[in-house]
Amino acid sequence: MALYAAAVGVLLYFCLAPTDKVPGAGLFWDKSEHAAAWFVLSILGFTLAPRRPRAICLFALALGGAVELTQATMGFGRQGDWRDLVADSLGVGLAIVAALVARRLRR
Repeated sequence: MALYAAAVGVLLYFCLAPTDKVPGAGLFWDKSEHAAAWFVLSILGFTLAPRRPRAICLFALALGGAVELTQATMGFGRQGDWRDLVADSLGVGLAIVAALVARRLRR
């Protein structure tokens, strides 16, 4: 689980660090970056804890909400955006679909 904790730490850095300190910030469309990040976080969680998919999903969604609330209340050029939370949720949903497809293909 140390790998998952490290991934969460990296994700939090990219989401909460001052915008000018994040390499490549805004390189792609912000919403696609959110969806991709939460997709990777969820897939990593499913891989490391395959018997806890609900907990992984709930944690990822709660983390997305906490990030947006934190961004809304802090400075550093960050701002909370409910659309980012929607993008995070889309990433988690796509990870669920990918995990289900992978499980079917393994059978």
